[in-house]
Amino acid sequence: MPLRTAVRYLSAPIRDILRPSTTTSNRGCAAIAEARSVLEHELETIRTGGTWKGERVITSKQGPHINVDGSRGDILNFCANNYLGLSSHPQVVEAGIEALKKYGAGLSSVRFICGTQDIHKDLEQKLAQFHEREDCILYASCFDANAGLFEVLLGPDDAVLSDELNHASIIDGIRLCRAKRFRYKHMDLNDLETQLKESQSSRLRLVVTDGVFSMDGDMAPLKGICDLAEQYGAMVFIDECHATGFMGPRGRGTDELLGVMDRVHIVNSTLGKALGGAAGGYTVGPKPLIDLLRQRSRPYLFSNSLPPPVVGCATRAVELLLTSNEIAQSVGDKTMRFRNKMTDAGFTISGSDHPICPVMLGDARLASLMADDMLKLGVYVIGFSYPVVPKGKARIRVQISAAHTDQDIDRAVDAFIQTGRKHGVVS
Repeated sequence: MPLRTAVRYLSAPIRDILRPSTTTSNRGCAAIAEARSVLEHELETIRTGGTWKGERVITSKQGPHINVDGSRGDILNFCANNYLGLSSHPQVVEAGIEALKKYGAGLSSVRFICGTQDIHKDLEQKLAQFHEREDCILYASCFDANAGLFEVLLGPDDAVLSDELNHASIIDGIRLCRAKRFRYKHMDLNDLETQLKESQSSRLRLVVTDGVFSMDGDMAPLKGICDLAEQYGAMVFIDECHATGFMGPRGRGTDELLGVMDRVHIVNSTLGKALGGAAGGYTVGPKPLIDLLRQRSRPYLFSNSLPPPVVGCATRAVELLLTSNEIAQSVGDKTMRFRNKMTDAGFTISGSDHPICPVMLGDARLASLMADDMLKLGVYVIGFSYPVVPKGKARIRVQISAAHTDQDIDRAVDAFIQTGRKHGVVS
């Protein structure tokens, strides 16, 4: 047999083995088609339910006045977490530029390999000082900080007692730990005490709550929580993402506002809202806890270090707050101006004394339509509906910033009145 013929003869079975069979290929196509059908059905359910979340495109820097793709002229922004107006503050921006020039765009590493620069340690020290805690550890986000804490701190012999309306990141973080889980009714101290009694056999117990609940702008009853925790030998954790920088006389948060800074043991918060608005989160608390998190917290160990420009911006923001409380104090007066004018106009505003001002509407479609009409009037707000908030609790969440002027606030209220009358919300 000629050599060429023999090679063809021997290689034919190999080609048949390597070539995907028609049956296998058809099964793969069928699986993809089935998945596509399931996904499209789910998407259509969201659209018809009026809970579709579109993404408007901003073509300017973040601030009280922005440019929005598809809209003409100056748009007032009333839905950013930019509580202190520091996202585009000249000193904050310049600090980020200087860090970029000196330290580069990123570390290409996790912290424990070659991803820790002196600026990371400096920011951690300043955050610990700001919160008056022993130590601090940085994360890529506060979602990561919440994901990385409970699994390390609590084991199967421990218990965690969580407010039923805690943020999704807290809920997900608790799911990762092996502790016994107890959920108490929202801000209900009587129910919390019941759960504390039921969990008394546990080694460690941790009461977990948001300091400020982001959808309603209501504050946890921290004094009562701390009283109960001390009575039953539990620790207290708070998530301060919507309080750090502007709540309390010096902007330290709800624990300062309510006089329990020395009674709250662990605080998680973010750099992505009031403290410059870029990215990043952190945990502050006892040094042994922070040391253990550096050794075992998975989001910390397996995520790249915060980029130097982000660290530079956040550091400057914290330095501004350590120097003066003037910016933090200005938010309160503007918040009350908006709340009072909206209440006088006939709107129902949830929460109290917090720059999160939810305009309660109930119906998801109504919230979405009113937000669209507000944009046509030059005011950027967003409707929130299920699953972000409970069904029947749709609202437009307004957020006040220190960068807003009284004229900005009055213009937003006028737009709400005009839109509310159009949709029969107010008369």
